[in-house]
Amino acid sequence: MSAEPHKQRLAAILAADAAGYSRLMGADEHATLAALDAARAVFRAQIESNQGRVIDMAGDSVLAVFETANGAVIAALAIQRALYEAAKDVAEDRRMRFRIGVHLGDIIEKADGTIYGDGVNIAARLQTLAEPGGISVSDAVRSSVKSRAGAVFESQGEHAVKNIAEPVRVYRVKLGTGGEATAAPPASEIKLSLPDKPSIAVLPFDNMSGDPEQEHFADGLVEDIITTLSKLSGLSVIARNSSFVYKGKAADVRQAANELGVRYVLEGSVRKAGDRIRITAQLIDAASGAHVWAERYDRKLEDIFAIQDEIMLILATEMAVKLTEGEQARLRYATTTNVEAWTHWMQGMSHYRTGVPTKERLGPARKCWEKALALDPSSASINAMLGFMSYADARFGWWDDRETALKKGQAYVDRAFEIDPDNADAHMVSGLLLMLQMRHAEAVAHARKSVDLAPGSADAAVFACFVLASSGFPEEAVTQIEKAIALSPRYPPTYLGHLGNAYRLAGRLDEAIAAFKEYGRRSPGFGLSDLVIAYQQKGDLDGARRAARALIAAKADFSVAGWAKTQQNRSDAEQVKTEMAALRAAGLP
Repeated sequence: MSAEPHKQRLAAILAADAAGYSRLMGADEHATLAALDAARAVFRAQIESNQGRVIDMAGDSVLAVFETANGAVIAALAIQRALYEAAKDVAEDRRMRFRIGVHLGDIIEKADGTIYGDGVNIAARLQTLAEPGGISVSDAVRSSVKSRAGAVFESQGEHAVKNIAEPVRVYRVKLGTGGEATAAPPASEIKLSLPDKPSIAVLPFDNMSGDPEQEHFADGLVEDIITTLSKLSGLSVIARNSSFVYKGKAADVRQAANELGVRYVLEGSVRKAGDRIRITAQLIDAASGAHVWAERYDRKLEDIFAIQDEIMLILATEMAVKLTEGEQARLRYATTTNVEAWTHWMQGMSHYRTGVPTKERLGPARKCWEKALALDPSSASINAMLGFMSYADARFGWWDDRETALKKGQAYVDRAFEIDPDNADAHMVSGLLLMLQMRHAEAVAHARKSVDLAPGSADAAVFACFVLASSGFPEEAVTQIEKAIALSPRYPPTYLGHLGNAYRLAGRLDEAIAAFKEYGRRSPGFGLSDLVIAYQQKGDLDGARRAARALIAAKADFSVAGWAKTQQNRSDAEQVKTEMAALRAAGLP
């Protein structure tokens, strides 16, 4: 029999191991396993988002391979920061800390994806030389990365490696600010991995009018810019809910870029007085701090849409965004050309973006958008988003009965398609409405079309995840929610619910449990029913019962029958029945 095919190549290898794992297991086995599952999810997310691939996660160890040393070091830094943040409230002697080693060298890769060779051996040795919570790398990694990963290196001397003739010079990774990696620095000191295409964060524009009522005007301008840029496949643009964490703060542009993982930052200001508007904008290259472009527009209010078009074209040109056929047209602002309608539209957006969608929060948005549509019935996006309101109404029973809400929603979407067949919002809402009607094949087609038309939109990716997961495509759903998280590093807790749901339906139970736990930590009381099911499916009956008790404590009126009503959009009825049985088996009423 011939030998199994394999290839030899240069790669960056990351090896990690939990410090004091046996001691932690001896003290509290269940808590340690839960912490290990959560840590594995962190490792996997950061490895895969930095052009890496997990090779093995046996026991308390991790082995991964990267295309570049830079990606491996950035992932290692992000992992140590995330693990520290997750354990801040845990007693010192109960914290799970990992040692991480990174080497750049030759590996032999077998056809099944496993790797071996001197490069792997050296990475494993480097891991043992790292401090708990720290990172040690070889000289080859230091020479390749230099200062590009936002880190500096401190020599640990030369060390012998078994079966390697020459000693390896080892470096401890320190942050560029001088703080130790083991000190788990704040996010401002970690530089996230840059995408392989131009990337930008649009920070909230300052309201210079002195009138708090004009805040929505400044915010609306930024919302428009982000939405339009997200339609370009050759650009990565950070979602509004992440860039707006800097609202009202004197943000350092380079720090914000580091925290959000982008090359460029756009900042500016807006002053509206009567029928005049003054907008200043400047594009900054965060790598150097240099101003790439700056402009001031002093025009009539009705020119705001032309100003937006000019800004879009300049940004695409200055950042050398590669436009595909048809994307030039997408750079033009197209929601409405009626200033009064636009004002109501943006007032509605300010309500829509306030947090978890509830009747109380979305009701005012609905009224604003109805006023906007009355002023401009030919707006595809306004029609589409009123269709979204009807979808939410049909799902949660807020205003009309279900059938009436579905008919209203479909009428809005049909009108949006008449105006613009390629409106991403219309496809997104159509997918949601079709899903509620159990027309899953059509729903999936529209969800996919929505993300095709707005490839940089975190909103489109999140809703596509929901439709795909509910329609029998959980792995594709995972891809979409992970993309949304990449586009929104400061993502809202609801993303974790979508992530955990997609993981669970894909059979990735450890990752699902970790996601639902983090969801509950950030939004107490949420994700518990899913956690019960995941534990039951894993065979951890004690974990399921603990989660069930927490669920009843948080929601005393919970019932399995009531939960089942929230799952009516799912394509696999048998799967829902199995999950209902899992909830009952954990002791839920």
